[in-house]
Amino acid sequence: MSRTTRIVIIVLLVVALVGGSVLTGLSVLLGNDSEGGSSGSSGPAVVVSTPPAEGSQEPPSPDLARFYSQTIAWEDCGDNQCGTLEVPIDYRDAGGETIGLALVKVPATDPDARIGSMVVNPGGPGASGVAYAEAADDVFRAPIREHFDVVGFDPRGTGASDPVDCLSDDDMTTFLALDPDPDDAGEEQELTDGLRSFFEGCVANSDALVGHVTTAEAARDMDVLRAALGESTLTYFGASYGTKLGATYAELFPAKVGRLVLDGAVDVALPSREQSLGQAGGFEVALRAFVDNCVAETDSCFLGDSVDEGLATIKGLLDDIDAQPLPTSDGRELSVGSAFYGVVTPLYNRDYWYLLSQGLSTALNGDGTTLMLLADAYASRQNGQYLDNSTEAIYAINCLDDPYAIAPDQVEAQVPDFEEASPTFGRLFAWGLVNCGGIQVESSEPALDIRGEGAAPILVVGTTRDPATPYEWAVGLADELASGVLLSRDGDGHTAYNSDNECIDSTIEAYLIDGTVPEDGKEC
Repeated sequence: MSRTTRIVIIVLLVVALVGGSVLTGLSVLLGNDSEGGSSGSSGPAVVVSTPPAEGSQEPPSPDLARFYSQTIAWEDCGDNQCGTLEVPIDYRDAGGETIGLALVKVPATDPDARIGSMVVNPGGPGASGVAYAEAADDVFRAPIREHFDVVGFDPRGTGASDPVDCLSDDDMTTFLALDPDPDDAGEEQELTDGLRSFFEGCVANSDALVGHVTTAEAARDMDVLRAALGESTLTYFGASYGTKLGATYAELFPAKVGRLVLDGAVDVALPSREQSLGQAGGFEVALRAFVDNCVAETDSCFLGDSVDEGLATIKGLLDDIDAQPLPTSDGRELSVGSAFYGVVTPLYNRDYWYLLSQGLSTALNGDGTTLMLLADAYASRQNGQYLDNSTEAIYAINCLDDPYAIAPDQVEAQVPDFEEASPTFGRLFAWGLVNCGGIQVESSEPALDIRGEGAAPILVVGTTRDPATPYEWAVGLADELASGVLLSRDGDGHTAYNSDNECIDSTIEAYLIDGTVPEDGKEC
């Protein structure tokens, strides 16, 4: 349950789900480009070189001068430009070891209209900003791509930026199959042993960076990137956990805040327990919306004749799988943990509800293949291998940011509150409170009270039935940020931009392109 703010990148070829076609790409934020933008390349991009803005490379302290004065050596990589940014592993020791952060720049499609660079982050924590930027044709509508170079980076410890490594692929598969809601002392021991081995592996298999993958350090990296891009202020689009990264940046560098969009916001003031409780409720709301749609839109919903019946069917299925895992086509068994991820993954995007229908239908008939494929997609697993380290990075970053955990014998006392928030998933989220108990390193960064005093207006966006970052979190973050402006979308799925809501899209684009700040509390 430590995937508290995960943007799901579906990279698995789910051939069985779509009758021979390929389901790939960003499952959460892909949307139709209503401006008619191309979903593919339109030929070689024009790279615009501009001199650094005055004062853009002034370091916050003299010992960081060499990092702030660096120039990125961009090289062609297809139609885009790739580069590397050098940053210190420990900002308290700027003369010590350094790492290189992987970068990609997708040049503005209209050089004459170019405003500057927009840095992007898709969330996770642990998802690749490079992959996010490379998908710019699908993620961002034409007006954004015309006016900005879209710049993505793999945050420290993720992707191609010195990735944290905790388990082998086989051990990761075993770890993910552990029962997240132990039924007896044996399963409880397996879970606690698995978590301990995971964190021990992070230290044994990774270098010193494993203790320096906090959100605050990633935000410091982002300011070095701003300077290297020659921008006097940061223009930024962050989704899900990327909103926490953006809010942290605003607290550390308020004078450097330009136009920040925080979409699918995380309430950074909420303690870990309350975040888990809120997310349990968020997934319950999303699942209820899915079942309601099934009941309302079909003559005979396969889950039942009412929403309550449908939810009871799903809860019963998960209980049955907990007692007896289901077979799958590749010989693995679908455990209840994998079934949970198989159920929640399609809830991130209403366009993929049909996959959830197929997964539940086949599971009710005794075949766990589809739900397993969806769980694999969540974990970036393909053909027995993991295509990135996002599953490892999310534990490493979240638990370094906040190592809060309870002991296994304290979980049952938490269950009533969690089951009230989510009758379907409550126990699983309650047990998720033990997950950070085995972390082996401590953060070098102090906890921040994030207010962003002195920052320019920051646009905070929330969706009313967002499963992963509940709408109330956006309300909270907009209130906590001194210059926060709330924009609300009434809808389903995780995040708001490019989700077929013209009001949302045009408001965000006017803010980024023209600097037009909407009225606080605007609803779409």
